[in-house]
Amino acid sequence: MTKGLTYGIFIYEQVAELDFVGPLQVFSASNQMCGGGRVVTIADSARPLRGVGGLQMVPDYSLEDAPKLDVLLLPGTAEVDEYALGNAKAIDWVREQYDKVDYMTAVCTGSLILQKAGLLKGRKATTHWTLMDALAKDPEVTELPEMRYVRDGKVVTSQGVSAGIDMALWLVGEIYTPDHARTIRKILQYDPAPPYAAEV
Repeated sequence: MTKGLTYGIFIYEQVAELDFVGPLQVFSASNQMCGGGRVVTIADSARPLRGVGGLQMVPDYSLEDAPKLDVLLLPGTAEVDEYALGNAKAIDWVREQYDKVDYMTAVCTGSLILQKAGLLKGRKATTHWTLMDALAKDPEVTELPEMRYVRDGKVVTSQGVSAGIDMALWLVGEIYTPDHARTIRKILQYDPAPPYAAEV
């Protein structure tokens, strides 16, 4: 088995917690199976942040001292314009990471961060259904609203919240093997059976 990887998760004020906590658990379990690697959080600065659900977080690194990453994950939030897209320093950092990482990934409106950084030009992508129009208005992006996750080259985008877990499981299966991903899914007991799933 290949050694574990360094996964970086960009967090910011009012980020949606489950957008990154689900994939974080997948990445962490994968690294544990590989006997190494780490998952780190990175923010604009080292100051504490609070997620949209109220969870308080302290980033591991700032943009200036972040380590070399193998995979970067960009979670979303409902107010992504206010809390992420307007941060020019962060957008520049994301753009710079493209040539340094093996995969750029996004959950929910994290896809709009990739779009703002110019990394979705000529690509297929998806995002949360409530903000799919933001991708549809960009003629350089082919939006795929029915896909839970979309891989185009080294860029992988996904729909909201739980779709990020699906995307993370697919990614570790792509990096290692499908059996590796299946084992992680079993360890995490990820077998969704939501109540009230039928349409009314």
